[in-house]
Amino acid sequence: MPALFRFPTTPLRQALLVLVLLLLPVWLLGEHAYLSINDNLDSELVAPYLLPRLGVLLDYRSTAVVPPLMDGLPRNALRSGLSVTMQLFAVLPPLPAYLLHALLVRLVALLGFYALARTHWLRKPEDTELAALLALAWATLPMHTIYGLSVGGQPWVLWAVLNLREGRRRGLSWLTLAVFPLWSMFVYVGPFLLAGIGGLLAWDWWHGRRAHLGAVLLGAGLLLASYLVVEYPLLYSLLIAKQFVSHRVEFDISQLLPISFLNGLKSTLHYLLMGQYLPGLFFRGVILAAVAVALTKCEPATRRALGRQLLPLGIVLVLTAVFCGFYPQLLTALQAYIPLLRTFNIGRFHFLTPLLWFVVLLLNLRALPLGRLQVGLAVAQLILGLAMNTEWTTNLRHLAGVAPATEPSYAAYVAPRLFARVRALLHERTGQEPPAYRVACLGLPPSVAQLNGFYTLDSYQNNYPLRYKHQFRPLIAGELAKNSALRAYFDAWGNRCYLFSAELGRNFRVGAAQRRVVQHWAFDAAAFRRLGGRFVLSAARLARPQESGLRLLAVQADAAAYWQLFVYEVALPSE
Repeated sequence: MPALFRFPTTPLRQALLVLVLLLLPVWLLGEHAYLSINDNLDSELVAPYLLPRLGVLLDYRSTAVVPPLMDGLPRNALRSGLSVTMQLFAVLPPLPAYLLHALLVRLVALLGFYALARTHWLRKPEDTELAALLALAWATLPMHTIYGLSVGGQPWVLWAVLNLREGRRRGLSWLTLAVFPLWSMFVYVGPFLLAGIGGLLAWDWWHGRRAHLGAVLLGAGLLLASYLVVEYPLLYSLLIAKQFVSHRVEFDISQLLPISFLNGLKSTLHYLLMGQYLPGLFFRGVILAAVAVALTKCEPATRRALGRQLLPLGIVLVLTAVFCGFYPQLLTALQAYIPLLRTFNIGRFHFLTPLLWFVVLLLNLRALPLGRLQVGLAVAQLILGLAMNTEWTTNLRHLAGVAPATEPSYAAYVAPRLFARVRALLHERTGQEPPAYRVACLGLPPSVAQLNGFYTLDSYQNNYPLRYKHQFRPLIAGELAKNSALRAYFDAWGNRCYLFSAELGRNFRVGAAQRRVVQHWAFDAAAFRRLGGRFVLSAARLARPQESGLRLLAVQADAAAYWQLFVYEVALPSE
């Protein structure tokens, strides 16, 4: 272990303690805590929960499937079992696993930024407080922790690369790069970290700094090799064995977004000033203020040195924002010629920008004299990040008893008692357990049913067979015909392979309090039955279920649940 962490300084201890205290509300609330739903509970929690329980966590055979998802989703379409995230969920129930995982990710993130700052920029003894404050601000950003260290752990990657660039701590730095893929996601950060390292190598080559390029190149090779090992099942199934054709080949972003120069400019400004919500959506205002203050108050010599450091970082951040902002236009122009652009999103360079912005903040605060202004800006960034961390602020509101009605707690969202009643009802009706029949959901994410043991034909998946998408579409073709936006949402994207209703639109969380009624639902019950479906679990009442080829079995409710469920069964004329 580096000497840096053998005897932590008091500011580091304090930062770690404050981080634990800030995360305490979610632990105090337990199952009544709020966990982010979009791209989290509605999708990412399912695979870590199901794979170990079905015994296919490390089963990479081309014949391995996950029966509860889409009537047998290929196992290799899901996350690698070598991930630390997956292994943690394999030994703990989902909620404790999620909470412990989030805590560990943020602790490692804090230690990583502290190590980066103290090793490469804030080396003086009097800089420890600033380094700890910035590390705390970094660790509390609203990043999606379910993606492991994909964002929060990037300081460790930069720490290792800068070490190799300076010719020190080679063994530990190579080890850091080799193990990083075990706790991060290749599709979100792997290629972009490699591109960033490649850019740094090119910069050093151009400026004649070639003494340690081989060490950095070897580090990049270890990072890539480790990713290839960890993500071998996915890469093998898609590129070598061609186990299935991904639904992503039909992605067409031009149908989903208005393509114009003005919209590209708006997106550019948003990426530049706010970022994107998956790696962490936060306003860059405090950092820009720090830049303005440092350039105003510094001595001329310090200002010139700071400007030389900020210029390349600023250019990278602006070019990244422009690339991401105009990525839809680029993709529209090139996707017909380069099919890979449809299936792999090369616009995710924005996953690297939170760290780059924090380096900008660090450099500017370092240039300021020690004092209240320096600490005040760091604290302001900490407060801003916390204020924009909706999971944290919503849990404070839950503790205060003023939580928004549309943001249910984990227990209310998963609603185990409610779904247990539904399961008992269907067992009484059929004499069968969930593996023997298939359901689909309307007005609620299928993940809720999946986390309660049901086998669903619908799901939210980033990667699944195109053939299945085409088999599923007839179920909802009538509703897609009513709404061009929903039609494009499914046909040109389709990650949410859901039962759609034109009347509900993209409201996929119809709470019991909303009392939504769907007047006319053009559902193809015969196609549903051919696909293996038998029951529809709906959070909205169907005014005329017989028009949809369904009959109402029961209405199930529970005071502790976010949902009220209307349980429908297929009722074909032949029956």
